Amino acid sequence: MSENSEQKSWLPYVIIGVVVIVLLAVLLWPSSEPAPEPAKPIEPPAIAQPETIEPEPADVFEAAPQPEPVEIDPNQEVEPMPEAAPEPEPLDISDTAVKAALETIASSPMLSRLMVNDGLLQRFVVTTTNLADDDMAPNHRLLTPPDQEFRVYTQADREWIDAASYKRYTPYVDVLESMSNDDLIELYTTYLDEIQVKYAEIGDPDQSFTEVMITAIDTLLDTPEVKMPVEVYTDSVMYKYADERLESLSSPQKQLLRTGPDNMRRIKAKLRELREALSSL
Repeated sequence: MSENSEQKSWLPYVIIGVVVIVLLAVLLWPSSEPAPEPAKPIEPPAIAQPETIEPEPADVFEAAPQPEPVEIDPNQEVEPMPEAAPEPEPLDISDTAVKAALETIASSPMLSRLMVNDGLLQRFVVTTTNLADDDMAPNHRLLTPPDQEFRVYTQADREWIDAASYKRYTPYVDVLESMSNDDLIELYTTYLDEIQVKYAEIGDPDQSFTEVMITAIDTLLDTPEVKMPVEVYTDSVMYKYADERLESLSSPQKQLLRTGPDNMRRIKAKLRELREALSSL
Protein backbone atom coordinates (compact mmCIF):
# COMPACT_ATOMS: atom_id res chain seq x y z
CA MET A 1 0.00 0.00 0.00
CA SER A 2 1.35 3.36 -0.92
CA GLU A 3 1.65 6.29 1.55
CA ASN A 4 -1.08 8.18 -0.19
CA SER A 5 -3.40 5.27 0.05
CA GLU A 6 -2.76 4.87 3.80
CA GLN A 7 -3.41 8.53 4.42
CA LYS A 8 -6.71 8.32 2.55
CA SER A 9 -7.78 5.35 4.66
CA TRP A 10 -7.25 7.27 7.96
CA LEU A 11 -8.87 10.48 6.78
CA PRO A 12 -12.45 9.71 7.78
CA TYR A 13 -11.42 8.80 11.33
CA VAL A 14 -9.35 11.97 11.63
CA ILE A 15 -12.31 14.05 10.50
CA ILE A 16 -14.58 12.21 12.92
CA GLY A 17 -12.06 12.76 15.73
CA VAL A 18 -11.81 16.49 15.01
CA VAL A 19 -15.54 16.81 15.03
CA VAL A 20 -15.77 15.01 18.36
CA ILE A 21 -13.04 17.23 19.89
CA VAL A 22 -14.78 20.38 18.68
CA LEU A 23 -18.06 19.22 20.15
CA LEU A 24 -16.40 18.41 23.47
CA ALA A 25 -14.64 21.76 23.48
CA VAL A 26 -17.87 23.62 22.88
CA LEU A 27 -19.74 21.69 25.46
CA LEU A 28 -17.09 21.42 28.19
CA TRP A 29 -14.76 24.44 27.70
CA PRO A 30 -15.51 27.18 30.41
CA SER A 31 -16.86 30.45 29.08
CA SER A 32 -15.47 33.86 29.96
CA GLU A 33 -18.41 34.50 32.38
CA PRO A 34 -18.60 32.70 35.68
CA ALA A 35 -20.72 29.71 35.53
CA PRO A 36 -23.89 29.89 37.62
CA GLU A 37 -23.88 28.17 40.91
CA PRO A 38 -25.79 25.03 40.92
CA ALA A 39 -29.38 25.68 41.89
CA LYS A 40 -30.23 24.85 45.43
CA PRO A 41 -32.81 22.24 45.75
CA ILE A 42 -36.21 23.84 46.24
CA GLU A 43 -37.87 22.64 49.35
CA PRO A 44 -41.57 22.29 49.02
CA PRO A 45 -43.43 24.85 51.14
CA ALA A 46 -44.63 23.66 54.41
CA ILE A 47 -48.31 22.99 54.31
CA ALA A 48 -50.05 24.71 57.22
CA GLN A 49 -52.02 22.32 59.19
CA PRO A 50 -55.62 23.50 59.64
CA GLU A 51 -56.39 24.69 63.12
CA THR A 52 -58.68 22.55 64.98
CA ILE A 53 -61.78 24.63 65.85
CA GLU A 54 -63.53 23.32 68.80
CA PRO A 55 -67.30 23.66 68.39
CA GLU A 56 -68.96 26.14 70.70
CA PRO A 57 -71.18 24.59 73.20
CA ALA A 58 -74.75 24.66 72.03
CA ASP A 59 -77.12 27.00 73.87
CA VAL A 60 -79.10 25.19 76.37
CA PHE A 61 -82.67 26.37 76.45
CA GLU A 62 -84.47 25.82 79.61
CA ALA A 63 -88.07 25.00 79.26
CA ALA A 64 -90.37 27.77 80.50
CA PRO A 65 -92.06 26.89 83.70
CA GLN A 66 -95.55 25.74 83.28
CA PRO A 67 -98.07 28.43 84.31
CA GLU A 68 -99.87 27.73 87.45
CA PRO A 69 -103.37 26.60 86.80
CA VAL A 70 -105.99 29.28 87.34
CA GLU A 71 -108.90 28.14 89.26
CA ILE A 72 -112.17 29.71 88.18
CA ASP A 73 -114.90 29.96 90.66
CA PRO A 74 -118.02 28.83 88.84
CA ASN A 75 -120.07 30.99 91.17
CA GLN A 76 -118.06 34.13 90.45
CA GLU A 77 -119.96 36.74 88.47
CA VAL A 78 -118.19 37.97 85.35
CA GLU A 79 -118.40 41.71 84.79
CA PRO A 80 -119.87 42.46 81.38
CA MET A 81 -117.76 44.35 78.87
CA PRO A 82 -118.60 48.06 78.74
CA GLU A 83 -120.87 48.89 75.88
CA ALA A 84 -119.42 51.05 73.14
CA ALA A 85 -120.67 54.59 73.17
CA PRO A 86 -123.27 55.08 70.46
CA GLU A 87 -122.20 57.21 67.54
CA PRO A 88 -123.68 60.69 67.66
CA GLU A 89 -126.55 61.28 65.33
CA PRO A 90 -125.79 63.54 62.37
CA LEU A 91 -126.64 67.18 62.87
CA ASP A 92 -130.08 68.07 61.61
CA ILE A 93 -129.60 71.13 59.41
CA SER A 94 -133.13 71.27 58.10
CA ASP A 95 -135.03 74.55 58.30
CA THR A 96 -137.48 73.01 60.74
CA ALA A 97 -134.66 72.00 63.11
CA VAL A 98 -132.85 75.35 62.86
CA LYS A 99 -135.99 77.35 63.47
CA ALA A 100 -136.98 75.10 66.39
CA ALA A 101 -133.53 75.63 67.93
CA LEU A 102 -133.92 79.40 67.65
CA GLU A 103 -137.42 79.29 69.11
CA THR A 104 -136.06 77.26 72.03
CA ILE A 105 -133.56 79.94 73.07
CA ALA A 106 -135.87 82.89 72.38
CA SER A 107 -138.22 83.83 75.17
CA SER A 108 -140.27 86.01 72.83
CA PRO A 109 -143.13 84.24 71.00
CA MET A 110 -142.78 86.73 68.14
CA LEU A 111 -139.79 84.94 66.61
CA SER A 112 -141.87 82.28 64.90
CA ARG A 113 -143.98 84.90 63.14
CA LEU A 114 -141.16 87.25 62.21
CA MET A 115 -138.75 84.64 60.77
CA VAL A 116 -139.02 83.08 57.31
CA ASN A 117 -139.36 79.31 57.03
CA ASP A 118 -137.00 78.26 54.26
CA GLY A 119 -133.25 78.35 53.55
CA LEU A 120 -132.38 79.69 56.98
CA LEU A 121 -128.68 78.81 57.08
CA GLN A 122 -128.15 79.85 53.48
CA ARG A 123 -129.97 83.15 54.03
CA PHE A 124 -127.92 83.79 57.16
CA VAL A 125 -124.64 83.23 55.31
CA VAL A 126 -125.61 85.37 52.31
CA THR A 127 -127.00 88.20 54.45
CA THR A 128 -123.94 88.29 56.71
CA THR A 129 -121.55 88.18 53.77
CA ASN A 130 -123.35 91.08 52.11
CA LEU A 131 -123.31 93.09 55.34
CA ALA A 132 -119.55 92.57 55.59
CA ASP A 133 -119.31 93.91 52.03
CA ASP A 134 -121.41 97.00 52.91
CA ASP A 135 -124.32 95.70 50.91
CA MET A 136 -127.80 94.28 51.40
CA ALA A 137 -129.37 91.06 50.13
CA PRO A 138 -133.12 91.75 50.02
CA ASN A 139 -133.83 88.44 48.30
CA HIS A 140 -132.17 86.51 51.15
CA ARG A 141 -133.67 88.27 54.17
CA LEU A 142 -134.12 86.15 57.30
CA LEU A 143 -136.99 88.17 58.71
CA THR A 144 -140.27 89.20 57.21
CA PRO A 145 -140.67 92.96 56.61
CA PRO A 146 -142.82 95.02 58.97
CA ASP A 147 -146.53 95.11 58.27
CA GLN A 148 -146.72 98.89 58.67
CA GLU A 149 -145.50 101.16 55.91
CA PHE A 150 -142.72 103.72 56.21
CA ARG A 151 -144.24 107.05 57.29
CA VAL A 152 -143.14 110.66 57.03
CA TYR A 153 -144.67 113.96 57.96
CA THR A 154 -144.37 117.35 56.32
CA GLN A 155 -143.37 120.51 58.13
CA ALA A 156 -142.28 123.81 56.60
CA ASP A 157 -142.38 122.24 53.17
CA ARG A 158 -139.86 119.62 54.23
CA GLU A 159 -140.37 115.92 54.98
CA TRP A 160 -139.26 114.21 58.14
CA ILE A 161 -139.31 110.59 59.30
CA ASP A 162 -142.31 109.93 61.52
CA ALA A 163 -141.42 108.39 64.90
CA ALA A 164 -144.12 105.78 64.25
CA SER A 165 -141.89 104.34 61.52
CA TYR A 166 -139.25 103.54 64.14
CA LYS A 167 -141.71 101.61 66.28
CA ARG A 168 -142.24 99.13 63.45
CA TYR A 169 -138.86 97.58 64.31
CA THR A 170 -139.31 97.36 68.08
CA PRO A 171 -140.71 93.76 68.00
CA TYR A 172 -137.60 92.62 66.11
CA VAL A 173 -135.32 94.18 68.71
CA ASP A 174 -137.37 92.61 71.50
CA VAL A 175 -136.83 89.17 69.95
CA LEU A 176 -133.09 89.80 69.62
CA GLU A 177 -132.78 90.81 73.27
CA SER A 178 -134.83 87.80 74.40
CA MET A 179 -132.00 85.45 73.38
CA SER A 180 -128.99 85.21 75.68
CA ASN A 181 -125.55 85.70 74.21
CA ASP A 182 -124.35 82.31 75.50
CA ASP A 183 -127.27 80.53 73.81
CA LEU A 184 -126.70 82.39 70.56
CA ILE A 185 -122.97 81.59 70.50
CA GLU A 186 -123.61 77.95 71.38
CA LEU A 187 -126.16 77.66 68.59
CA TYR A 188 -123.77 79.39 66.19
CA THR A 189 -120.91 77.00 66.98
CA THR A 190 -123.27 74.03 66.64
CA TYR A 191 -123.98 74.88 63.02
CA LEU A 192 -120.61 76.50 62.28
CA ASP A 193 -119.23 73.63 60.19
CA GLU A 194 -122.25 73.70 57.90
CA ILE A 195 -122.18 77.49 57.83
CA GLN A 196 -118.51 77.42 56.81
CA VAL A 197 -119.29 75.01 53.97
CA LYS A 198 -122.02 77.30 52.65
CA TYR A 199 -119.76 80.33 52.92
CA ALA A 200 -117.01 78.57 50.96
CA GLU A 201 -119.47 78.30 48.06
CA ILE A 202 -119.88 82.08 47.76
CA GLY A 203 -116.81 83.55 49.49
CA ASP A 204 -113.18 82.84 50.24
CA PRO A 205 -112.96 79.17 51.29
CA ASP A 206 -109.79 79.91 53.28
CA GLN A 207 -111.44 82.63 55.35
CA SER A 208 -113.19 81.92 58.62
CA PHE A 209 -116.85 82.83 58.56
CA THR A 210 -116.48 84.12 62.11
CA GLU A 211 -114.19 86.81 60.73
CA VAL A 212 -116.91 87.70 58.24
CA MET A 213 -119.40 87.91 61.10
CA ILE A 214 -117.17 90.29 63.03
CA THR A 215 -116.67 92.48 59.95
CA ALA A 216 -120.44 92.65 59.43
CA ILE A 217 -120.97 93.62 63.06
CA ASP A 218 -118.31 96.32 62.81
CA THR A 219 -120.08 97.74 59.77
CA LEU A 220 -123.25 98.23 61.80
CA LEU A 221 -121.41 99.50 64.88
CA ASP A 222 -119.84 102.22 62.75
CA THR A 223 -123.27 103.70 62.00
CA PRO A 224 -123.26 107.25 63.37
CA GLU A 225 -125.75 108.59 65.88
CA VAL A 226 -128.03 111.29 64.45
CA LYS A 227 -130.22 113.94 65.92
CA MET A 228 -133.96 113.73 65.62
CA PRO A 229 -135.93 114.42 63.55
CA VAL A 230 -134.28 113.18 60.35
CA GLU A 231 -135.09 114.97 57.14
CA VAL A 232 -135.72 112.93 53.98
CA TYR A 233 -136.90 113.55 50.44
CA THR A 234 -138.27 111.42 47.66
CA ASP A 235 -137.01 111.07 44.11
CA SER A 236 -140.36 109.54 43.05
CA VAL A 237 -138.92 106.07 43.63
CA MET A 238 -137.72 105.96 47.23
CA TYR A 239 -136.94 108.16 50.16
CA LYS A 240 -133.41 109.42 50.64
CA TYR A 241 -131.68 111.27 53.45
CA ALA A 242 -131.43 114.99 52.91
CA ASP A 243 -128.12 115.02 54.79
CA GLU A 244 -125.50 113.97 52.25
CA ARG A 245 -123.35 112.55 55.03
CA LEU A 246 -126.12 110.12 55.95
CA GLU A 247 -127.02 109.33 52.35
CA SER A 248 -123.37 108.39 51.66
CA LEU A 249 -123.47 105.68 54.33
CA SER A 250 -123.57 102.03 53.26
CA SER A 251 -126.93 100.38 52.68
CA PRO A 252 -126.78 98.35 55.94
CA GLN A 253 -125.98 101.47 57.94
CA LYS A 254 -128.84 103.45 56.39
CA GLN A 255 -131.16 100.54 57.16
CA LEU A 256 -130.03 100.55 60.79
CA LEU A 257 -130.75 104.29 60.98
CA ARG A 258 -134.33 103.60 59.91
CA THR A 259 -134.89 101.57 63.09
CA GLY A 260 -134.73 104.79 65.11
CA PRO A 261 -132.34 106.05 67.78
CA ASP A 262 -133.66 103.92 70.65
CA ASN A 263 -133.77 100.66 68.70
CA MET A 264 -130.35 101.37 67.21
CA ARG A 265 -128.80 101.82 70.65
CA ARG A 266 -130.29 98.52 71.82
CA ILE A 267 -129.13 96.71 68.68
CA LYS A 268 -125.60 98.10 68.99
CA ALA A 269 -125.37 97.06 72.63
CA LYS A 270 -126.30 93.49 71.69
CA LEU A 271 -123.87 93.48 68.78
CA ARG A 272 -120.98 94.63 70.98
CA GLU A 273 -121.60 91.75 73.37
CA LEU A 274 -121.83 89.22 70.54
CA ARG A 275 -118.69 90.60 68.93
CA GLU A 276 -116.74 90.13 72.14
CA ALA A 277 -117.99 86.55 72.43
CA LEU A 278 -117.15 85.79 68.78
CA SER A 279 -113.64 87.19 69.18
CA SER A 280 -112.89 84.61 71.86
CA LEU A 281 -113.84 81.62 69.69
